[in-house]
Order: sequence, then C-alpha cells, then structure tokens
Amino acid sequence: MPDEMARRYEVLMGENYPYLVAERADQVVGYAYAGPYNTRPAYRRTVEDSVYVGPAFQGQGVGSLLLSRLVDVSARRGFRQMVAVIGDSGNMASRALHRRCGFRDVGTLKNVGLKFDRWVDTTIMQRPLGE
Repeated sequence: MPDEMARRYEVLMGENYPYLVAERADQVVGYAYAGPYNTRPAYRRTVEDSVYVGPAFQGQGVGSLLLSRLVDVSARRGFRQMVAVIGDSGNMASRALHRRCGFRDVGTLKNVGLKFDRWVDTTIMQRPLGE
C-alpha cells in the first residue's frame, strides 16, 4: 500500500493536482487530494476529490480543514468544478463534510459498488470552483 500511495502522489504532483497532508505533533492525521475526474481532454478542468482522516482524529475538524483548503488550492490552480464520488450513499459523515464545504447532491448511482460483501450505491456531489 505505501508503494501505491507513493505512485499516486507522484502522478498527481506531476500533473499539477493538489495533495495536502494534515499533521499533528509530527504525525500524519489525514490527507486530501484532487485528481482527474475523467482523463478525456474535455474534462481536464474538473477534478475529483479524495479525503481521508485517521479514525482517532475524526470529528475534530480535520476533514473540513483539508477539504476547504483543497477547494481553495484547486480553484487557484484553474480548476472549475470539483466532484465527490462517495462510495456508499449511507456514508453520512462524508456527505455532511462535503455539504459543509459547499457541495450539493447531484445524483445517486444504485448498486454500483461491492464493498465488504454488500452492494452499495454511490452518491455524486459537486461544487463549482472559482467564478
């Protein structure tokens, strides 16, 4: 897994996508990055976000800080839309986090993912960046 994360980081950094890390007392407590929403040229100004906060640090504002900063940095880099693809429509914490940062629900794809031996929906949320 560390090799995969390092590879992902290198690819994103090479393409001018933002990658943020939250630390507390020299310990990584969370990270967030924006990557391509779709690899076709027509979608190059739209990004998909990813946010992770360690279990011991959830509910302490780390996710909100990371995502709000990610939105700002992405807008400054010229991206125009940010999309959240939430891999379980029942993930209310992630949906609430995105709402706090200005995202709105735009759709649900039914039974498209198999996680932990059960079929899950995917919620799509979106927010504009910049003007």
